[in-house]
Amino acid sequence: MKKICNPFLHLDGYQCFGCSPDNAAGLKMEFYEDGADIVSRWTPRPEYQGWLNTLHGGIECLLLDETCGWVVMRKLQTAGVTSRMETRFLRPVHTDGEPVEVRARLRETRRNLAVIDAELRNTAGEVCTKATCTYYILPAERAEHEMNFRDCRTEDEAGVTAQD
Repeated sequence: MKKICNPFLHLDGYQCFGCSPDNAAGLKMEFYEDGADIVSRWTPRPEYQGWLNTLHGGIECLLLDETCGWVVMRKLQTAGVTSRMETRFLRPVHTDGEPVEVRARLRETRRNLAVIDAELRNTAGEVCTKATCTYYILPAERAEHEMNFRDCRTEDEAGVTAQD
């Protein structure tokens, strides 16, 4: 897997709840490319409960939606916005310190829409939550002008080396 560089780290005021490393209340998600998939591993904490030791469904949706957004940025090299999300909750996700893995993959593009499938799995590999997101994808010029998006590269493409 290749770590993906966050293309927004240079922006003043960047506070995305899903992926900003500087948002104290946020999830601080990081993303990796694994073939056709975009992957994020994240550990649910008790402050994100919806019920005792159970991750809030809205946080699950955020994890899935954010990962789908990174599919648009990495695989289509543009930005987009969610226009539809269909979610199925299959089993509870616990907030007991066990990490979860979210994987998303581009299913298809049609004109200015991208359809992306995503799954959230527990440490046993069980699918807990599934989502299909439809994203409105912006033309590259508009993505740069309106969302400050230029490109989305992996660390090796950007020449970033691991620090000790």
